[in-house]
Amino acid sequence: MNKFRILFLLFLLMAYPAVTQAQAEKPKIVVGIIVDQMRQDYLYRFSDRYSEDGFKRLMQDGFMLKNGHYNYIPTYTGPGHASVYTGTTPASHGIIGNDWYVKRLDQMIYCAGDTTVTNIGGSASNGFISPRNMLTTTVTDELRIATQKRSKVIGVAIKDRGASLPAGHMGDAYWFDSKTGEFMTSSYYYDKLPEWVTKFNERKVVDKYLSQTWNTLYPIETYTESIADDNEFEGIFLGKDSPTFPYDLNELRKTNGEFGLISSTPYGNTMTLDFALAALEGEKLGMGEETDFLALSFSSPDYIGHRFGPQSKEIEDTYLRLDQEIARLFAYLDKTYGKDQYLIFLTADHAVAEVATHMISENVPAGNLKTSEMRTALLDYITSQYGEGDWIKNISNNQLFLNHRLIADKKLNQEDFENEIAQFLVKIEGIKEVYTGTAMRTREFTMGNAMRLQMGYNHKASGDILLVLEPAWLNGGDRGTSHGTGYTYDTNIPMVFYGWKIPQGESSRHVSITDITPTLCMMLDIKLPNGSTGNPILEITDKK
Repeated sequence: MNKFRILFLLFLLMAYPAVTQAQAEKPKIVVGIIVDQMRQDYLYRFSDRYSEDGFKRLMQDGFMLKNGHYNYIPTYTGPGHASVYTGTTPASHGIIGNDWYVKRLDQMIYCAGDTTVTNIGGSASNGFISPRNMLTTTVTDELRIATQKRSKVIGVAIKDRGASLPAGHMGDAYWFDSKTGEFMTSSYYYDKLPEWVTKFNERKVVDKYLSQTWNTLYPIETYTESIADDNEFEGIFLGKDSPTFPYDLNELRKTNGEFGLISSTPYGNTMTLDFALAALEGEKLGMGEETDFLALSFSSPDYIGHRFGPQSKEIEDTYLRLDQEIARLFAYLDKTYGKDQYLIFLTADHAVAEVATHMISENVPAGNLKTSEMRTALLDYITSQYGEGDWIKNISNNQLFLNHRLIADKKLNQEDFENEIAQFLVKIEGIKEVYTGTAMRTREFTMGNAMRLQMGYNHKASGDILLVLEPAWLNGGDRGTSHGTGYTYDTNIPMVFYGWKIPQGESSRHVSITDITPTLCMMLDIKLPNGSTGNPILEITDKK
């Protein structure tokens, strides 16, 4: 070979590097990570102690959308997981809460509940699970459709809704059974557990983790990104006198749900990743000719966050430990598939509010709305105006469901009645805005809480009166915290892409959670889910 030919070949390699890269056509696997209740600021707040191979690798080598938000109310786990994977909001995909009131049944239903299926493994009571309540397809469904089901899809989480909704209607899902300490599925997916799942359950990893003591990863006095360990704002495990380290899990499991206790510790994340890695190996994900998909949800940060709040040492320790699990996942993916051969995105299903009583102690406006007191006051008012009756059928998810039949029997106008109730409720301390179901169905809102409520409002399923609380107000008690609002503390979540064809960089442009799935569809060259309303993130899909 003469020197001119060698120079010409070198020119080709420099000008067209994709010729030498097997990753050019498609990734071997997509790994979608949802961290339950993760706020965007957690990426920065604890970053001094993050390793170079965990969250920092995502932030520094991936593409981060710093201003990513949920674009609807309510911001709960079920709607969040569904919205990430469908590319649309509850108004379209139908998952309007974790649980919601069904008018025709006069009872609550669960977002992933399905009484037509039974448990496979685990316990009977935790087996009534499928994605059938979700009304649209997901990116995982569309991947299966595009490849004539040659692509495999597996959803994994402690929470059943965190596994079943992302896996879509055509994937497989596994969740943790708090009664048996095993991972399980339902007859929607299988007739019996695959052998690799049985072998994993036989290892009894939950007992290994619950035999330990949860102490801080580093000396507790060095945890400077959190408030004092002993305080009056955090929830307390049964069997302890204070919300303080250390936590003897072997002892606490006796009074805190036995196997279920692991959900409220960082070891729940460790166990979830253990099972996810077993799924990768057991199903040989990423080893075929088509792209496979692992939908992985870490549920434990939500349990821990609700109990202790975002300023707790428990949350600080949880994220330092989760950083190590992310690094462990990276190490496995690098070794198994090779760098740049896989595609990752990381986000959250919602964020979280500060503990209201903690904010009050710091002279920040906040409060707790007592729903029972609100209901009593409203019923007293309605009774004084229109007489006794079962006027309110249900209050849930900051929505009121009225008794339509009674309203009609009293010959009252539904819209006028809703407006009268709205005018009464908005005078109650802690309630900022009140909207009627009629307004949600007949008007188009283009900004603010009204727009976000409308994006979460399903015409067939949602309530007659919708409440918006004041900023920093919660429905709850004196300890712990929650989420569900349209305020930035609940909506601003991480949105990070990494790996196959992902440019390095970041953007502060406002993007919506519903943009994740369209971005993936554009990259994978597959059809958008049938209800998708989001837009691809052009900084990723249209890079130069």
